[in-house]
Order: sequence, then C-alpha cells, then structure tokens
Amino acid sequence: MHPVIRLAIASLSAEKDSLAARIKLLSELGKLRLALLVILSAAMGFFIADAGFSWSSLLGLLFGGLLVTGGANALNQVLERSSDALMERTRHRPLPEMRITPLGAWAIAFLMIAGGFLLLFFFCNSLTAFLSLLSAMLYTAAYTPLKKFTPIAVFVGAIPGAMPPLLGWVAARGHIGFEALLLFVLQFFWQFPHFWAIAWRLHDDYARAGIYLLPLRGGPSRQNAWIVLLYTLLTVPAALLPYVFGFYGLGSAVLIALLGVAYAWPAWRLTQTLDDRYALRLLYASFLYLPSMQLAWWANF
Repeated sequence: MHPVIRLAIASLSAEKDSLAARIKLLSELGKLRLALLVILSAAMGFFIADAGFSWSSLLGLLFGGLLVTGGANALNQVLERSSDALMERTRHRPLPEMRITPLGAWAIAFLMIAGGFLLLFFFCNSLTAFLSLLSAMLYTAAYTPLKKFTPIAVFVGAIPGAMPPLLGWVAARGHIGFEALLLFVLQFFWQFPHFWAIAWRLHDDYARAGIYLLPLRGGPSRQNAWIVLLYTLLTVPAALLPYVFGFYGLGSAVLIALLGVAYAWPAWRLTQTLDDRYALRLLYASFLYLPSMQLAWWANF
C-alpha cells in the first residue's frame, strides 16, 4: 500500500469516536457545504452547455469536482492552521483542535485531489481534469498565502473561484468555448461582493489573524462600501453579455437584469448606513443570485 494512502487511513483510524465522527471530520476538512455550492455551479455550467445528456459525464463532474474541491479546501486548512486557531469562526476546525495532524490532513487532501482528477479525466475529459488541478493549485499556492499580505488576494482567489461553471461547460463540450468564458467572467465579478460582504462582517475576527480582505485598509468604511457597490453593479453587464451574443433570449435578459438590481440593493443600503445587517443581506443575496441567474440563462426564454 502506498505510504500516502496508509497515512490517510491511519489519520482517520486515529479518531477514537464513532464512524459519524470520522465522516464529520472529513466533511469539515473538505468544507462540504462550500464544496456543494461549487459543484452546483459546475452542474449549471454543464447544463448551460447543452451538449446532450450523459450520466457518466455528469456524475464524473459532480463526484470528481467534489473531491478536488474538498482536497483543495483541506490543503487550505493545513496551510492556515495557525491563523485558524486565532479566529473565532475557525478555531473549532479539525487542525486547530488537533483532531488530526497536519501530515494526516495533507495525505487526505492529496488523495482527494488525485481521486477527483482521475474521475474527471476518465469520465469527463482530460481538459476538465487539468483545469480543475490548475484551479486547486491557484487556490492553495497563490490565494491562500497572499491573504496574509494583501487584499489583492481576493482578486487572485476570484480566478479559481470562477472556474466551476467553466469546468462544467468544458466537461460537457470538451473544449473552452466563448460561452464558457462568459460563465467564467460572470462568476469572477460575482465573487467580489460575496467575499467582501463576509470580510465586512468578520473584519475584527480576520484582523486577529492579520488578514485584511476588504479592498481598502481601515475596516468597514464608506469608501469600502462604495467599492463593494461598484463591483456588485459590474455583475449586471457581465450577466447580460450572453444576451448580446445570443446565448439566451429577451425574457431571460429582463429577469437577469431584475435579479441584478435586487442583488445590488443591499450593497446600496450598505453605502448609506454602513450597517452590518446589509452586509449580511448582501451575502444572502449573493447565494440566491448566482444560481437564479444561471437558471434563467439555462431556461433561455
């Protein structure tokens, strides 16, 4: 048996609690809820590609993407374990609580990424597999270390964060088409208000670990709120570009424009009030906006 596999098994076997506790450990390491959101976006890209339905490609995309995303999330926690121990929202993760060793978490992450890559390679296509690997590398090797030094990390992290719908499209079609690039552009711009809403609400917690993700230093401020609004508004033309190029109809375009206005409303209120409640509403709106917009794109009416 390969040493990495043996180490991963030993790390999970060391958990003295029940099977449920071990599953919980894996779920926490892979940030399962976040990974499922990523997979949902990839699935929407797959259906928007409209290349004919294939159960093997879809299941390969879902399970392979889930493993690669979970592995990247686990590596992120290995690299950020010291910072996580300082923040209230992350101090109960497996590594700060020493429920698993860094080496054991690394072994599990490696196996998840390798397994996901193989599923994407054999059930989808090689391009999807290698793009997923590139996305995981950018997330762990670029975005994660940059978070400690500069808010530009958010821009770097937006690149792997925008990959899921493109990967879904490529899994269906086997190449990178113009529509796939438009899916990428939309999700790229969507991420800024999404992440900045989190950074606004958790500024003090991030600051304990020396992490500053808002666009300007100084914490939640009117200048930062206006930047958040600007990038929220940029998602509206980004979401309407596919209509310009004929990828969906006028009905979808009107609905998507209305969704964009609704998405921008809490960002506007944030500029007027600087109230955390509107940052939270913007965060909730971001979770609803992206799949709703993608569904309207796919419906093409």
